[in-house]
Amino acid sequence: MEKKCKLSVVAIAVSFFVANQAGAANTWAEARNDAMGGTGVASANYGSGALINPALLAKAQPEDDITVILPSIQAQITDKDNLRDEIDHINDKIDDYKDVVDNLTAAQIIADPLGTVNQFQSAAKDLADELVFLKGKTAQAKAAAGLAVSIPNDVLSVAFVTKAYAHARVSSNIDQQDIDYLRSIQNSTTVAVGEALNAALSPNGSDEITQNLNSTAAGRAAIVSDFGIAMARQFDVGGVPLSIGMTPKLQKTWVYNYTASIYDYDSSDWNSSRYRKDDTGFNIDVGMAADFGDNVTVGLTGQNLISRDIDTQNVYIRNGRTGVVTNYKDTYQISPVVTAGAAWHNDLVTLSADGDLTETKGFKSEENSQYVGVGAEVRPLNWLAVRAGYRADVKGDDKNVFTGGVGFAPFNRVHIDLMGLVGEDETWGAGAQFSLTF
Repeated sequence: MEKKCKLSVVAIAVSFFVANQAGAANTWAEARNDAMGGTGVASANYGSGALINPALLAKAQPEDDITVILPSIQAQITDKDNLRDEIDHINDKIDDYKDVVDNLTAAQIIADPLGTVNQFQSAAKDLADELVFLKGKTAQAKAAAGLAVSIPNDVLSVAFVTKAYAHARVSSNIDQQDIDYLRSIQNSTTVAVGEALNAALSPNGSDEITQNLNSTAAGRAAIVSDFGIAMARQFDVGGVPLSIGMTPKLQKTWVYNYTASIYDYDSSDWNSSRYRKDDTGFNIDVGMAADFGDNVTVGLTGQNLISRDIDTQNVYIRNGRTGVVTNYKDTYQISPVVTAGAAWHNDLVTLSADGDLTETKGFKSEENSQYVGVGAEVRPLNWLAVRAGYRADVKGDDKNVFTGGVGFAPFNRVHIDLMGLVGEDETWGAGAQFSLTF
């Protein structure tokens, strides 16, 4: 029997956005501003503004032409406890444990109780040790992607936008009674002999013992895809250039609720219709940006102004020890996120700062986040940019990260932007963007 349990949340998140066109801390991926601490409400270029703040779409200069982003992607993982490998290990240990039990015979136990039972006790110890290590452990991954075609115009600038973000979280729910049961086998020859004889004489073999093991692993994931048309126009308000934009969009969401015995967990089952549910609705992003002099821009954006709650599928698991059936379910929340930003810029340097005015919600079973970020870009050459920044979650649920990246713009027509991040608890990520200006 081979039950391979691949709990790599990187693979989960990446496979999600590859298969479904799918976050980062934000609901967008834009490599330049991701490298600048995840800012961009006031500092993004007009060609990427539709991904972040639709008002920035109206800030194109007379010499600016159509810009196409195809695509921008980013992925991030936090897995301090190496959960993806450890659950592989527990899967191997349960296989070893079952093999030992299935090979037991009453004759062997009676003829050589110490040798046979010692092997059984050793397998129980290894499995119990692994459960102790996994207790309370979690891992999470995020990914985002975006495409945009931005068309500047003096009357009304327009952009066609597709963007998506994915969030996946894996957690272990270790039943203390599993550990206690295995320790009783490990520490008592009498208990071990009794359990071994029970399994050896039963037609169900190891099932007689593994039915007493009821720990679970839970996987929650959501992918939110937006398909919209951004529109923006600039006005003169008392001598201050004020840009206003909006992006009405069709929004499709997939939510995944894969909960199973930790001993049978298989990440390839995540996409099964039994655990997947989707929902389609309408939403809208809005934004504004104002220029104060030649060097200062302030911005405000509201994303997903229409709140939507999507319930996951119900997953029922029966406890083999008590017979009690538990219903595992969750709700993914899409709610308005309002962010303010400011930027100071000249021909050589851009400094930016963003702060969320509202919390970012996700699954109801998880804590909310609220992000702030700062960043800088230096352009020593007209074809080279160097960026750095810092992003923090003031609510303390997500990890604080340092960001950095570079941008290349040969002939100012082809733009290649790369970014990376590193943070607390073995958090790391990377992103890339390719764009063309015609």
